[in-house]
Amino acid sequence: MKAKIFIDGKEGTTGLKIFERFTGRDDIELLTIAEEDRKNPVEKAKVINAADYVFLCLPDAAAIESAELCTNPNTRIIDASTAHRTNPDWAYGFPELDKSFREKIATSKRVAVPGCYASGFIAIAYPLVKSGIMPKDYPVVVHAVSGYSGAGKKAIAQYEADGRDVGLDSPRLYALTQTHKHLPEMKKISGLDFEPIFNPYVCDYFQGMTVTVGLHSRLLAKKVTAAQVQEMFAAHYEGSNFVKVAPLMGEGVLPEQFIPANTLANTNDMQIFVYGNDDRIMITTRFDNLGKGASGAAVQCLNIMMGIDERTGLVK
Repeated sequence: MKAKIFIDGKEGTTGLKIFERFTGRDDIELLTIAEEDRKNPVEKAKVINAADYVFLCLPDAAAIESAELCTNPNTRIIDASTAHRTNPDWAYGFPELDKSFREKIATSKRVAVPGCYASGFIAIAYPLVKSGIMPKDYPVVVHAVSGYSGAGKKAIAQYEADGRDVGLDSPRLYALTQTHKHLPEMKKISGLDFEPIFNPYVCDYFQGMTVTVGLHSRLLAKKVTAAQVQEMFAAHYEGSNFVKVAPLMGEGVLPEQFIPANTLANTNDMQIFVYGNDDRIMITTRFDNLGKGASGAAVQCLNIMMGIDERTGLVK
């Protein structure tokens, strides 16, 4: 029997990308709602409760409203908004972090898909805290760059408009008040005592992301070298289908090189790079903000919930 799936908000960037990833799958049936009923709670409730799985690709308030429309105890919800990511009743949709995360995704009726920046940061911070290398009160600073697709439809239209503002030609730093919506999950899921300083940039390319954390070894809970940090990450993500740890980068190991942010576009892959030196150790994640940072992660969670190969529809 095919799984019945409803994408609430399939007109947005994440919803459209989820829909694209279902191309060619014969194990699902997509339920739809008439355009005129898209915001009608009565009609929407009918579709939600008729589905086996519902994706919420909506602003936070709308996602909460749609989740509350679900009264069918067998309907399972995968929320791509920020609304439920720190709610302990919802599984956090990053299965590679730990066996317990994967098990909760597999059995939960409610799964919150991580934020894009949060995915890159937590992939770094969670293993560092869990391994005891980074203390929970470490003064973390995060730098990140993203393609403009992550900023939503309005921003995409601005970047792709004729005669656009000259400021769009360069990287633009934003979230200047340190209140970015991903910060709560970045702190909680990583196990940190304090939110990090977070400096994100939106840049003039469509999709792809890097997130970088630097460590002063003198402030760490354990005395470690850059090579030992790389080995810890390699062991933590060993056997992962989508998260891969590169060999140590640096003088005498690999030639100095650039880490472009867009080379994993249209994949669900994430790469982790360790570089720098033993005094100042740098860790960078690279992935697609629309893939492992959004729709790809959502489909991966669906596959795990369905009990099928998590790579279904995600590997070309």
